[in-house]
Amino acid sequence: MTAPGSPTGPSTPGRTPHSAPLTIVVLSPHDPMTRGQLRRMAELAREEGHTVRWEDARGGATAPVRTIGGLAPLLRRAERIVIGDPFSRYVQLLLTLARARDLVVVDDGTATMEFIAQLARGERLVRWHRHGSGRGARDLAFAPFARVARRRLTPAPDGGRRTVGVFSSMPVEAPPGVRIATNAFAWTRRRFGPPRLTRAADIVGTSLVETGVVDVDRYLEAVAHLARTHGATRYFAHRREHTDKLHRLATETGLEVVRPELPLELVARRGPIGRLIVSFPSTVVHTLPLALVGTGVRVAVCDVDPAWLTSRASPRAQGFLDDVTGTARGVDRLPPERPTEPGPPAEPE
Repeated sequence: MTAPGSPTGPSTPGRTPHSAPLTIVVLSPHDPMTRGQLRRMAELAREEGHTVRWEDARGGATAPVRTIGGLAPLLRRAERIVIGDPFSRYVQLLLTLARARDLVVVDDGTATMEFIAQLARGERLVRWHRHGSGRGARDLAFAPFARVARRRLTPAPDGGRRTVGVFSSMPVEAPPGVRIATNAFAWTRRRFGPPRLTRAADIVGTSLVETGVVDVDRYLEAVAHLARTHGATRYFAHRREHTDKLHRLATETGLEVVRPELPLELVARRGPIGRLIVSFPSTVVHTLPLALVGTGVRVAVCDVDPAWLTSRASPRAQGFLDDVTGTARGVDRLPPERPTEPGPPAEPE
């Protein structure tokens, strides 16, 4: 969120001669790894001259009331509001209090692709991996707030005063009235690196198992095969990956599991990083080529085989994952990895 006098466009992240300090509100999650990364990013934001307001928005039954009450005056005064997750119910609830005429979504996640698609089709905002009708008791109770937030995130017709922008590195096509600014990771490249490169490859983990999309056994088999095929030694865990799965992965594959304290784009720029980075369909196949341009690092993406999907996976899952991979630029595309089947015994000579 930004207070009056904040910069006039989303294309100038960080402090520049043409930008003013921002007020950044962090709605702290429960997940300890995500909290840790947000703490480190908050430090970087303060170093850039911005004000960070940390809200333990989920810290108990009374926390939402305190958070909403404390933020309401700021939301009503802000001329521009920048949000990072339009699918968050917490964010949608706060948007109903806002009076800003200018809303900007800043997100380099693959969810931005789904957000733009749903906005263009006039649909309600639902995360791509959610399975179900969305007609449960909680969904119905929240529906009025979701509708208001959806209207706020829809640009006003020509001549209207409400504007909506998106700042992202994702390959999205703007719906009518939405302005798109591309994040080319210029600040990241200027602030960090270039990195020292190692001889071995690195594998980037995903939370596809945790979201119920991919079967855990198939996922671990694929990781093991990628490690053997490409000579990988490290596995950079996604912040939402469960500890028990990572312990099993380390035991079965021999990979060193790394829990990054910063987003991977910054970790990769600081180095050391592998000359080859292998990932499944995820945000990093779009962001790492931008963050690492000119370093000699090669990024490869391994497709997800439909056989890996669980019965709980959304019907949209395979198409969405294929789209994430197919629209990635500057990456090598790998076929789904399958363990090598033993061949027939050799004939005696």
